[in-house]
Amino acid sequence: MRIRVLGTLHAETAGVSIAPSAAKPRQILALLALQSRHIVPVSDLMEEVWGSGPPRSAPTTLQTYILQLRRRLRAALGEPGALPGAGPAPRDPYAPSDKDILATRHGGYQLEIADCDVDALEFARLTRTGHAAYEAGDMAKSSQLLDSALALWRGPALADLPHGKHLSIEATRLEESRLGALERRIDADLRMGRHREVLGELCALRGRYPLYENLHALLMVAFHQDGRSSDALIAFRRLRGTLVEELGLEPSPRIDRLHQAILRGEDALDAWRGTGSGQAAGLAG
Repeated sequence: MRIRVLGTLHAETAGVSIAPSAAKPRQILALLALQSRHIVPVSDLMEEVWGSGPPRSAPTTLQTYILQLRRRLRAALGEPGALPGAGPAPRDPYAPSDKDILATRHGGYQLEIADCDVDALEFARLTRTGHAAYEAGDMAKSSQLLDSALALWRGPALADLPHGKHLSIEATRLEESRLGALERRIDADLRMGRHREVLGELCALRGRYPLYENLHALLMVAFHQDGRSSDALIAFRRLRGTLVEELGLEPSPRIDRLHQAILRGEDALDAWRGTGSGQAAGLAG
């Protein structure tokens, strides 16, 4: 069974789609997938679908949605009682049943599939190992792992689903993790001297995330490494203007120190890392 949520929802078993068409069962499937191998309480599922004031019929309706998901699983697995016309593969007598995959637990339900079969969980695994490689100083491995993680994304997380309380939290968490992985991967590339390779990407990201200071800082570093200090200074002024106009805030002290290092002709990457002479003087002051 494979489930993808980093974009539109897609779920299949044995090559047969099991994703329901109705919105509420799709929300339930997505939330179960994001908590794969963990019990999702009935209260959380009802809150996701109906908010803080579920109707009296909510427990029964939730059971109906779970039954619908199991029927779709049976259809894909080729079990007796499958949905008509689904074209299932022949049933493997040793394969798990629909109740093994979507299990009833005390107080909730649990989807029993491996992390590698849910793109969001595989993304989390790859980013963890990518960040660890970065911290260990292996920039090539870090860049490769984080690039593989980012390649799993096909659009905004849970893009075609309504978001209740829990999916809203998950979508925000995933997007923050995505930005963190993207920033770290570009940082690793810059440390390997790949400034020209990332300049175009950073220019596009500047327009997509006009208030994300760290991406603007990496663009400044890439320009400076490419011998385009004037463009790096223009990038700083553009960021500062946006922050002042939109939020009434000045750039962070760290970016201001990077700006000062570029003005002095110092190593921008060292300044951003906090290891340059100007940074050390600023901290001492």
